[in-house]
Amino acid sequence: MRWLRGSLLSLLSHDLAIDLGTANSLVFRKGVGIVVREPSIVAVNQKTGRVEAVGGRAKAMLGRTPGNIVLVRPMKDGVIADFEYTEEMLASFIKRAHNRSFGLRPRIVIGIPSGITQVEKRAVRDSAMNAKAAEAYLVEQSMMAAIGAGLPIADPIGSMVVDIGGGTTDVAVISMAGIVCSKTVRVAGNEMDEAVRQYIKRKYNLLIGERTAEEIKIKIGSAFPFVKEQTMKIKGRDLVEGVPKSITIADEEIREALDEPVATIIEAVRVALEQTPPELAADIVDRGIVLTGGVALLNGLDRRLREETGLPVSIADDPLTSVVMGTSKVLVDFDLLRRVSLD
Repeated sequence: MRWLRGSLLSLLSHDLAIDLGTANSLVFRKGVGIVVREPSIVAVNQKTGRVEAVGGRAKAMLGRTPGNIVLVRPMKDGVIADFEYTEEMLASFIKRAHNRSFGLRPRIVIGIPSGITQVEKRAVRDSAMNAKAAEAYLVEQSMMAAIGAGLPIADPIGSMVVDIGGGTTDVAVISMAGIVCSKTVRVAGNEMDEAVRQYIKRKYNLLIGERTAEEIKIKIGSAFPFVKEQTMKIKGRDLVEGVPKSITIADEEIREALDEPVATIIEAVRVALEQTPPELAADIVDRGIVLTGGVALLNGLDRRLREETGLPVSIADDPLTSVVMGTSKVLVDFDLLRRVSLD
């Protein structure tokens, strides 16, 4: 009955596919495309409890707000850390997706990490329903990433996808529209940013902000040596003198800082490979591993993984949107949604 009701509602509402990520959230509107691509951040006025900004406007305030304005990341490690502000954020994204809020009751499909608990799943669904969704369906991000990357998930062929987002890394072996084995670790982009911050603090007694750490990771971060040394000038606060200071750092240093989180991700891939049935493992030897998520773009990560596993490794055409594009495909294929939904 719920599936029939969902089919009828889909004809009457503006359906949305949502990749509700720890670092960034993307919203796909049926018949339109990706309409929201925003950081998963909420700016809150502590005096009034009012939400001052959501998404990009909130991130622009990072490190620049007065004491009464705090920045909240309502998603942590791929799951809801703050129920109230997740609802506020979802409601804001839904409103932006349609340029209005009155009378909206969209059907929503949300991608979530594979390893979360039933309580965490219920929290995501409740947040969507409280944000005025007519129906909310949950699907696994690794499955959506595989669909978005164009893998033949419905065939009796083994496909391995490694989705590395902001809060979690999801590794999954998929066959016949089902996840045969998977491994989720709560180490991904945010953990890498923090590793860079701590390394700079420890080696140079220099305190840098989250935005600077992320910029360093993107510009000169790597998992495998560059052909030519890369350097970057950064600014922060000297912890000894207490004054602003700038230094120049090299890619080798940042590679050292990132080594532990990168090694954790590679170990998760190894564990998943060890659990893979022999016939599907043979398929992976032939077809290789596909990387999705923002961290898939970390320089040399594909090469490092290739050398560590001995398997072919490729990066999805648009790794940043793989999950939301996969979710959008099940949004318009109700039979596929029935097969992959966690309900």
